[in-house]
Amino acid sequence: MIRLYFILLLCFCPFFKAQKKHYFLIDTETKITRKVKDSTSAVKFLDSLAQSNYFFTELKDVKKKGDTTEIFYNKGKNYNETYVELSDSIVQKLKIQKGFFTKSLDSTKKSINKRYIDEGYSFSRIKSKFKGQKNGYPIVELDINKNDKRTIDGFVVKGYERIPKRFMKNLEKEFKGKTYDDKNLIAINKTFQTHPFVTLERQPQTLFTKDSTQIYLFMEKKKTNTFDGVIGFGNDKTEKFTLNGTLNVNFRNMFNGFEAINLYWQRNPDKGQTFDLQADIPYLFKSNVGLNMKVNIYRQDSTFANVKMLPALYYHLNNRNKIGLRGTFETSSIIDTLYVQGKDYNKKGIGLWFEMTEPTDIDLFLYKTKISAGYDFLTTTYTKDNIKANQNQLYFFGEHNYHISGNHFLNIKAEGAMMDSKIDFSANELYRFGGWNSMRGFNENSLAGDFYYYGGLEYRYLIGNQAFFDFFGQYGQLNNKSLNVKPKLYSVGLGFNFFIPLGLMSFQLSNGNEFGNPFKFNDIKIHWGILSRF
Repeated sequence: MIRLYFILLLCFCPFFKAQKKHYFLIDTETKITRKVKDSTSAVKFLDSLAQSNYFFTELKDVKKKGDTTEIFYNKGKNYNETYVELSDSIVQKLKIQKGFFTKSLDSTKKSINKRYIDEGYSFSRIKSKFKGQKNGYPIVELDINKNDKRTIDGFVVKGYERIPKRFMKNLEKEFKGKTYDDKNLIAINKTFQTHPFVTLERQPQTLFTKDSTQIYLFMEKKKTNTFDGVIGFGNDKTEKFTLNGTLNVNFRNMFNGFEAINLYWQRNPDKGQTFDLQADIPYLFKSNVGLNMKVNIYRQDSTFANVKMLPALYYHLNNRNKIGLRGTFETSSIIDTLYVQGKDYNKKGIGLWFEMTEPTDIDLFLYKTKISAGYDFLTTTYTKDNIKANQNQLYFFGEHNYHISGNHFLNIKAEGAMMDSKIDFSANELYRFGGWNSMRGFNENSLAGDFYYYGGLEYRYLIGNQAFFDFFGQYGQLNNKSLNVKPKLYSVGLGFNFFIPLGLMSFQLSNGNEFGNPFKFNDIKIHWGILSRF
């Protein structure tokens, strides 16, 4: 052991003068020289070697040359294999035996210390004390200096500070008062890694004071506005080659309130057109209540036109989940008097809906998981027939990008909807689906029914973070009571998606058909699109 009394005798002897002294510690084995500011620092350093498992450090020599003192020492062997005796407080905490032999004292100390750190004792320190030898190995007593327990007391925002106050209140509600440990720090960081509007420029930083623990968040605003354009090529019902397309523009967080404005237009090969306008305000009056307003217009050439309004209020369960109430106000007018399958009608009602979105940290994907479901109770009035009927409508959508391994991913997607009534539905009020974002291989909105579902698997192979190939297959079914048909459908295809300076470019080949019908190459659909963020 270190002979501290001898060091003190040498360091504090009467021949020390008032002038500035220089102290050097020299390891006789490695020849490494360390300069310290005074004799007290030299004593502390030599004493600390025992905490690093050098229990038999010896002082070899002390030489004084003018105002310079050189202290020569030999650390001896590093004993990582030792007998351990734990203090009563550690034994009571860990519920383990008091004494044992370990082949790695460092790992033992680290493991014990981590248990205390995980409970908020961020500045805890394991103390080692040499107690003798046994069978050629040291006996070391371990004790803990816990210091004060730390909890998260608040957040300080730096950088991009114009974020909704309610968002920060929700963050504080989730983490304030919780133990300051790695688990909660990782959860805080993950919240921003996958957030759709903001990200962190660096890892959260911590300011410790005597009475508080503040987490500093260095935020950066994401580019969240998107332009999504798709051009499709295929044949219509008359086997005529047609050009169709989709435009989808999202303006998001332009006013720093996490709000969103969406404009959507689509033209299908059968001369049908869809126009959507949607606005979303997530924190209305700085509360957790959000407002969503949507207007949908669908016109089928010169046959009929539908106009639907969907005002909704919702509540943020957390940053990823929300539940809400919505109203439905819909009207449909028959333009072509020869179109006898359709009827003029008005609908109104109320519904309940839920939505969950888990963002992704892979730029090639829109999100990791998305689930939405809804139920609506509606009253329909067929104006010319003066008939009223109640309707129930159900809807479900789910999508998840599952990481298989390495660069291999599996996209799982399913959607379904059902409307129920005691009277028959008119053709102009049926669900319409099919196309790029639903049942691929079919023309946009070419499939209609009062009930439908489809599901699909898509294998994706990523090429770095700039591109991916995909192969997919889908199966679905629809029911159209008025036509008394229940076709079973399938679609298959492949695609390639890659980043260019403008954004994410997508190219896709697909073919869809009804089971039992022959496969036709001229039914192959070609879609080319680009998703740009700005």
